[in-house]
Amino acid sequence: MRFTTINPRDIAVPKLHGYLLGSIGPRPIAFVSTIDEEGNHNLSPYSFFNVFSANPPIAIFSPARRGRDNTTKHTYENAKATMEAVINVVNYDIVQQMSLSSTEYAKGVNEFEKAGLTPIASEIVRPMRVKESPVQLECTVREVVELGTEGGAGNLIISEVKLIHINEDVLDENGRVDQTKIDLVGRMGGNWYVRAHGEAMFEVAKPLTTLGIGVDRIPYDIRHSTILTGNDLGQLGNVEALPDETDVNEFRLLELADLFVEYEDQSAELEMELHKKAHEYLASGQVNEAWKTLLSFNN
Repeated sequence: MRFTTINPRDIAVPKLHGYLLGSIGPRPIAFVSTIDEEGNHNLSPYSFFNVFSANPPIAIFSPARRGRDNTTKHTYENAKATMEAVINVVNYDIVQQMSLSSTEYAKGVNEFEKAGLTPIASEIVRPMRVKESPVQLECTVREVVELGTEGGAGNLIISEVKLIHINEDVLDENGRVDQTKIDLVGRMGGNWYVRAHGEAMFEVAKPLTTLGIGVDRIPYDIRHSTILTGNDLGQLGNVEALPDETDVNEFRLLELADLFVEYEDQSAELEMELHKKAHEYLASGQVNEAWKTLLSFNN
């Protein structure tokens, strides 16, 4: 395995920008609506964005200074002047219109109209919401942190969420946002995006209330398997206790008997086949079965 090492000080900003955006993603997209002091509406997307606190509810996005001429974005100027913004999330249904709105239109041009999106009045702040967005966050700007004065420097718009508007079509029966319905998109490098939909999504159990044994406690021959992956080991290390010997022996007799018969005199081949079987179990989330398969080799 070989790595290319890059010192940010040694390359041009556009190239550095490409490395960073190509490596860090997918990034959520803040589709930000602002208003200037003359009442002109502006709408533009930013993928330097995330939520950073729930109490208080804080979202931060960053309209960076343009690399080519060191000018600032209208969103940055408006948010700094009025201290208000609406952050609309972007789903697949509006991704093309969102992209169109990022065109460098002149100051005062209404991107709602250019992108064909529907502005609806906010309840607390002056910027409009995007009706087509499944979730809209009305925000006041708590602070603007300017990270530099040269092209490519970020400007952190630290925003406090005052109201959240959620399209009920994306809620589940418990009133939570259903990740299979909201159909979000994320920004990648270059012209690439990713759609959080279908097989692109998967669940990973959070070890919040459990204390996994850790990869370091996995037996050496399993930990250094040529079949099992790092993800496999992560699942195996997330159990609190190993199956007991009785369960392992019963599983061996009921589920693995054919393998032990077929490879009765081929120890190395049997171990490899058991690791393949465990890998299959782990791919379907059957961690206990995987452990019993692996432990059966020495039982």
